[in-house]
Amino acid sequence: MAEISVGVVVFPGSNCDHDTEYALASIEGIRPVMLWHNEHDLQGVKAILLPGGFSYGDYLRAGAIARFSPIMKEVIEFANRGFPVLGICNGFQVLLESGLLEGALSRNRGMKFLCRQTTIRPVNCSTMFTSLYRDDEVLTIPIAHGEGNYFAPPDVLKSLIDNDQIAFQYTDENGRASDEANPNGSLLNIAGIVNRQGNVLGLMPHPERASSRLLGSDDGRRMFESLYQHLSAR
Repeated sequence: MAEISVGVVVFPGSNCDHDTEYALASIEGIRPVMLWHNEHDLQGVKAILLPGGFSYGDYLRAGAIARFSPIMKEVIEFANRGFPVLGICNGFQVLLESGLLEGALSRNRGMKFLCRQTTIRPVNCSTMFTSLYRDDEVLTIPIAHGEGNYFAPPDVLKSLIDNDQIAFQYTDENGRASDEANPNGSLLNIAGIVNRQGNVLGLMPHPERASSRLLGSDDGRRMFESLYQHLSAR
């Protein structure tokens, strides 16, 4: 069976691009393709990942400058044609700045950078990124961010709920969403959301850092396996 090419966009300041490449390469059938931010050629990839890091040094605000990278014109068109796009941490911030997802991210509650394990629960297991999860399980996936506090106007929050667009929530070890389990102050304990069409996912936790038990958890691996299952069925 031919390998499926999945792109990883590299911005100046990306520091999780090779982690993401490694996680993708560990899935049999996926061939990672590194895409430089200054290019327009997507090289025939079937999905695109925007990795974590500090694109353009997070000047102005996280993701604000990366949104105007030449390749983002192609990424936006790619997403609008229904192809899968996944943004992790800084990639989530870029997706919000580009308008592919609704809402915004501000400084963490407490104004401190957080780097630690968190527990999250899949809320919508019907997307192309989450189909191999169950909504009754609790995942251990790390975070590493200073601007992960998700907020949106009440009408947007209502729309996210009504259209089943909340993909992941921060929870305690029993799967209960609570203020104590919320590391950054995100409204509704949101850890990740999808667009209404279901082909664009942004999340703050790092699944690529939880793709092998050697890393302390392999709970993030099924996100990439779900994506491969979707792509191979097309």
